[in-house]
Amino acid sequence: MTPVPAGTPASPAEVTAPPTVGVEEEFVLAARHSRAAVHRAPAVVGAARVRLGAPHVTVEVSQAQVETVSAVCRTAEGLAAEIVRLRSGAAAAAAEYDCLLVPTGTAVLGRPGPPPVVDKARYRAFARRFGPLAHDQGVNACHVHVGVADREEAVRSINHVRGWMPLLLAVTGNSPFSDGTDTGYASWRSVVWGRWPVAGPPPYLHSAAHYERVVGHLVASGAAMDPAMVYWHVRPSPHLPTVEVRVADVLPDPAATTAYALLVRALVGCAVDAVRAGEPAPAVPDLLLRAACWQAARHGTHGTLPATHTHDCAPTSVGRLVEELWKRVEPHLSRYGDDRWVGDWLSEVQRQGPGSARQRRVADQHGGRLQAVVDELAVEPR
Repeated sequence: MTPVPAGTPASPAEVTAPPTVGVEEEFVLAARHSRAAVHRAPAVVGAARVRLGAPHVTVEVSQAQVETVSAVCRTAEGLAAEIVRLRSGAAAAAAEYDCLLVPTGTAVLGRPGPPPVVDKARYRAFARRFGPLAHDQGVNACHVHVGVADREEAVRSINHVRGWMPLLLAVTGNSPFSDGTDTGYASWRSVVWGRWPVAGPPPYLHSAAHYERVVGHLVASGAAMDPAMVYWHVRPSPHLPTVEVRVADVLPDPAATTAYALLVRALVGCAVDAVRAGEPAPAVPDLLLRAACWQAARHGTHGTLPATHTHDCAPTSVGRLVEELWKRVEPHLSRYGDDRWVGDWLSEVQRQGPGSARQRRVADQHGGRLQAVVDELAVEPR
């Protein structure tokens, strides 16, 4: 895809500040020699916090995972620099403990999930309540936060975004291998994560009050320990004035992560505009959305998906859906100079496939040797 040339640039006075954007990325730790998942996260996170600052690195439920948390950014250049800073600093901390920091949705080799669970009260309670369901939870996502100050607008905008979740998953699948096996999926992470009772596409939300009622019922049922554990693909953040999109696997490199985050920001911006204009969102059935997300996880960018951003949900090629998404978001991207970043990335995905295709190519080039996949993905420390 080639970005549509922008029109006459607006004067600085005519361009409002871009919405804020932030990124959380989860990584698997792999032993340098075996390349299998290794449980050294508490030590690695401690070292990474010294390098990057305590707010920017955290543990996850599995001791084979590290999560980075970006600063709040507004420009593409600032976001790209922040992602590089966090990845390289976390990789350097991992190297101190003879580990590789690997951006893949599931561990290519070895089993990363609990036990042992990271020693935090929340995670111990998590493991007690859900039992063996927690055992494979060493999966790694990319979460994008986009600033939307008004809670009502944030909730209603989700209705306009939810129909795009299958396509976003298709273009970001980066977890074909798990524990030494080719799963046959583009995003095995999303299948593992989808086992949770509060994961997957959100329902159609009529208002902020409706959202609170639904979440309250889920917590009361025991399906979630608290509102933060309602793990929908897109949701209003439980603790920030943002819309949080959680559907993607962690992406293979900083350029892809930056472009994806900018795409999400533009999509949320379009959704907020639609809410303010009184534009109704398609009331796509929850079961169809879930089925479309499974199809995206299975096949990635190959084949067709239901066009769940429309009322008729007709089967449509992924390539055509990308073109329709581009048409929708390009004005927002161009407004802030983000069109080239996103256009180049989407063009590459259309030519080469998502991260899952890249992983399989590397494996094929090395006679099926999956250690080579880990080496190809591992972040260079600086």
